[in-house]
Amino acid sequence: MANDSHTKLCQTSATNVFLPIVYTIMSITGLLGNANSLWVFIRKISNKTSTHIYMINLGISNFLLCLTMPFQATYYSLGTKWHQKDTMCQIAINGLTPMIHINICIGVMILSWVALSRFASLIQHSHADRPSRWLKVLPGAFLCRKRHAKLAYALCLVTWAIVAISVLSFVVLYSVREAKSGEDRNEACYSVAVEVGGEGSHVFGLVAVSLFFVFFLLVLSAYIAVIRHIWRSRRSAVISDSQRVYARVFRNIVVIMVVLVVCLLPHHIYKAIFVHIVNEQSWSTLPPTDTCHPLSMYVEVKSILLCLATLRCCTDPIMYFLLDKTFRNHALSLLRLRTSANDSQSLKSNVGQLSQATSACL
Repeated sequence: MANDSHTKLCQTSATNVFLPIVYTIMSITGLLGNANSLWVFIRKISNKTSTHIYMINLGISNFLLCLTMPFQATYYSLGTKWHQKDTMCQIAINGLTPMIHINICIGVMILSWVALSRFASLIQHSHADRPSRWLKVLPGAFLCRKRHAKLAYALCLVTWAIVAISVLSFVVLYSVREAKSGEDRNEACYSVAVEVGGEGSHVFGLVAVSLFFVFFLLVLSAYIAVIRHIWRSRRSAVISDSQRVYARVFRNIVVIMVVLVVCLLPHHIYKAIFVHIVNEQSWSTLPPTDTCHPLSMYVEVKSILLCLATLRCCTDPIMYFLLDKTFRNHALSLLRLRTSANDSQSLKSNVGQLSQATSACL
């Protein structure tokens, strides 16, 4: 884009006030929620199923993402005051942004593995009039109950490796080819060069969007297949307790679908639209210096939807509570213990105050 140095990205209160507040709140609640969740999964649950393994990796990813949120809040509140060469700006560009995108990709992939794992468990124990076609489609490791845990470990390891290598490779490309173009300009950190990026950023963004929709359609297919499977099973003459299992698996996949649709789908749809707007419009004739860049509002919408995508890391502990009965029992037990401890401490305090009052009267 020509003449970008003559214009600047302008912020409204949506990004320099609202987003810092939201990221700060999300950081506090997310760190507490995910730390407690990881403690329950790692210390309290001895016999870990494949679902627990997926949730531990998701919790680690969320915890790391929550650690970046105070810096994100600082970036949106002070980004226009930082120079692109400043250390804080370089940390935001080359450190925080990759961490956010790594965790978004890992979250999408692990949620998809959870959905497929639960669906595979369902169709293996069926009372439908004929076997599900998915038995021929899913890999054998998903269908072998003894191999579920090993498969979960392998999938999580491969997921972390592929996503981290891909994103970090792009960071190197960005720092060498794109960021250098803005080094000689006296630009703020929150600028067109950083927020909009160049051709390499757009290609990487479209690849990430495509990957998201592959996994989204995978979960959607499992969701539709579960509905069909339950419907066929209910027509069977065999009556058993499996209907409760079907309902639980259906609820689990619905929870995952809600997370993907509400938190992640808007961000990925808009990312594709944003890249299209940037590439299709002509910015050869821009307003004079110190005026707002025409992309300012589009960038703000992108930032807000990115915040919505990262909101998932704070809501995942609630999802764990809904997905896994073992986690739910331990979490409720932990909550009851804390409540009992608080009540006991309060009772001791009241008794102490009463004793003091009695002594004073005597």
